[in-house]
Amino acid sequence: MAVADLTRAQARARAELVTVRSYRVDLDFTCGDEVFATTCEIRFAAARPGAGTFVDLVAARIRRAELNGRPLDVSESGYSGGRLALPDLAADNVLTVVADFRYTNEGTGLHRTVDRTDGKVYLYTKFEPAHARRVYPNFEQPDLKAPFTFSVVAPDHWLVLSNEPAADRAELRPGVARWQFPATPPLSTYVTAVVAGDYCLVRESFTTRRGQVIPLGVACRASLAGFLGADEIFRTTRQGLDFFTGLFDLDFPFAKYDQVFVPEFSSGAMENAGCVTFAEEMLFRSKTTALRYEMRSNVILHEMAHMWFGDLVTMRWWGDLWLNESFADFSGTLANSEATRYTDAWALFASLRKAWGYMQDQLPSTHPVATDAPTLSAAQANFDGISYAKGASVLKQLVAYVGREAFFRGVREYFLAHAWGNAEFDDLLAALEQSSGKDLREWSVAWLRTTGPNTLHPEFELDDEGDGRFTRFAVRQEAPVGHPTLRPHHIAIGCYDLKDGALVRTHRVEVDVNGPRTDVPDLVGRPRPDVILLNDDDLGYTLTRFDPQSLDVLGEHIGTFEDPLARAVAWSSAIDMLQRAEMSVPTFFAMAINGMRSESSVSMLQTLHMATRGIGRQLADPAWLPAGLAELAGTGVEQLYAAEPGGDLQLAWAQLLTWTASTPDQLDLVEGLLERTTVLPGLAVDADLRWALLQRLAVTGRAGEERIAAELARDATDAGVRQAQRARAGLPDPRQKAVAWAQLTGGRQLGVAGILAVSGGFGEPEHAALLASYASEYFEFLPALWNGRNEHIRLLLANELFPATAAGPRLLDLCDTFLADEELDLSLRRVVVEGRDKVQRILRSRAL
Repeated sequence: MAVADLTRAQARARAELVTVRSYRVDLDFTCGDEVFATTCEIRFAAARPGAGTFVDLVAARIRRAELNGRPLDVSESGYSGGRLALPDLAADNVLTVVADFRYTNEGTGLHRTVDRTDGKVYLYTKFEPAHARRVYPNFEQPDLKAPFTFSVVAPDHWLVLSNEPAADRAELRPGVARWQFPATPPLSTYVTAVVAGDYCLVRESFTTRRGQVIPLGVACRASLAGFLGADEIFRTTRQGLDFFTGLFDLDFPFAKYDQVFVPEFSSGAMENAGCVTFAEEMLFRSKTTALRYEMRSNVILHEMAHMWFGDLVTMRWWGDLWLNESFADFSGTLANSEATRYTDAWALFASLRKAWGYMQDQLPSTHPVATDAPTLSAAQANFDGISYAKGASVLKQLVAYVGREAFFRGVREYFLAHAWGNAEFDDLLAALEQSSGKDLREWSVAWLRTTGPNTLHPEFELDDEGDGRFTRFAVRQEAPVGHPTLRPHHIAIGCYDLKDGALVRTHRVEVDVNGPRTDVPDLVGRPRPDVILLNDDDLGYTLTRFDPQSLDVLGEHIGTFEDPLARAVAWSSAIDMLQRAEMSVPTFFAMAINGMRSESSVSMLQTLHMATRGIGRQLADPAWLPAGLAELAGTGVEQLYAAEPGGDLQLAWAQLLTWTASTPDQLDLVEGLLERTTVLPGLAVDADLRWALLQRLAVTGRAGEERIAAELARDATDAGVRQAQRARAGLPDPRQKAVAWAQLTGGRQLGVAGILAVSGGFGEPEHAALLASYASEYFEFLPALWNGRNEHIRLLLANELFPATAAGPRLLDLCDTFLADEELDLSLRRVVVEGRDKVQRILRSRAL
């Protein structure tokens, strides 16, 4: 069924008419493998008796629908587009719907998975932004909150979880039980949840420093129970709960806190109230490095922050999505840096999250942090680096501007004023103005209502006849063409000198940058340092540039900054220069190799590995790429043998070889590690590393189907299947590419994890010649994709399959021809516009 797009105007009109009193949702999971049964009762008031509205649902079959005891029309005239008409409302209404709904395999609605290793079944819901309608009828918009009472009928040996602790479990018949949950506080539909199946659960209770007792749970599927590591997850959870309840001066708002790691999830995690779900890839079945633990800790704390930002107080409409996501991104990183062992969390934020925001903000589709979202589909497209990372970066600036104490005092008053309700940007702004005593209107317009990042440049003159001291120093500010706003920035300028092979900060000054040029008199008379670093300590959301001498020094010594945050800021600037064709890919690779050799933090090292891999895949000329990868691999081999046995750095360098090894000697080493004819003390060549080594051999033609099948027999798990899918799609064989293309475009057999696996192997940039013919097929496929798949899957496939490896004038022409259709769906147009911009960046970069 094609689902009608909800507009903001329709949502506003329905909210003015309807006040929802309660939901009662009874779910039956004993109806077979394809469908489940739902009985839903909604009690609601209508402000204008006699008026009509609609309820949202996408059912396989409606068995019964009654409004105030009278049957509703469930034919096409009364039920279409995912909407059931509700005519002639009374002042107080009771809607009852009995219907069958379908399980999905796309990580949304009610997802159903069968574990291939033991046949056990796993269900979970994922509703954001509007998929609850695929499980029960509802008024699916965030500002129609209500209490929910869930009950679930399921096999009696299953674990069943929801937003509230189960109040009762009763046997219905042999092998079947009913779980009854108490009513929730008022919630938006998208944060309600049910999890059911053969999950393994570990329980604990935690008492916060405020004295609140919170039952905790961590769960995963049974076949991964040995890798759950509940102690580590509980440790982060306890640290986060103490941090947030203290920071906000408010108790945790729900009766318990469960965290469930689920299969084939469509995103990283989802902030269901009191029952958070995570992608099970965050459980580590093989040895991994500190980076992945740090990233997981940040996600855990991001979702925990949502219990206040989003679940307790919810945006009124999706245009204020940033009120949820920016605050969770900022708060999660703050908690990670101050409450856990990851004290350098802001460096990782600068390297990964903020870099995402900078990139998104320079695309043709950029939008303000506080944006307009006239429709639900337009809002869906804004789950991006601006709503998350740019918004979080701007909030970090705002905290510095108004003061931390005043900021969080305002946040607490915002929570108290709007608890269990909805709020808008102006509500938060008013609370912060009250707490800080500052007028924030001008600030909010400059930072939240405009688009495009500014770029800051150092400008200076030196005393030619003296010892190279500054006689003038200024910061020049630029704005992108088409987004001319020059903003106020509070930044630090760091002066760094090489001492004993390391870049050491010798002086630092903070300055307020306003307008096109700002003089910095505090630097006049000081000696010119080896490196001038604008935005030192990453105080501002701004791109920066280096003077020529600083850039030359960084080319050799960028990895030697003592402070990881300084390294992150410098790398961010270098990567942006690369993206804007101000630095060539070979020059960046040379800088990256020098930086990698001196990098001591495994988190920073692997972040740099990821960035360099992405640059190679996106920007490098395919004719040059093998040479660049071979040079990287040469450094990897050197560092692998030099690394401490059994340490994270040793594993990180081994992982680098799994996507860079290119020469015969390098591939021989990869093969030796896989076959264990080469053994490095301390290096655990376990399941994930084995697959990564084999995939490199497959991409380079050194391994084929027989070896992939043998490895799958060795690791016959769901994870093993996905790894094998990637390896097969990565073979340099036209027939395998055709099979992979058919899997990706031919139906629904692949869930999200399968799509990512197959597309990752299919799109290897080293196979650009094999992929050239798929450029035109991509544009032929898009209309069917948009008409046949849900919002998340179609965006995922459209972005994963964009034929960037065919970058050239012909691909630009294909984009232009496709975009000439004025009737294109806006989200589809956005995908192709962004893809076209990527092609232009690739061509500008290769021209260097």
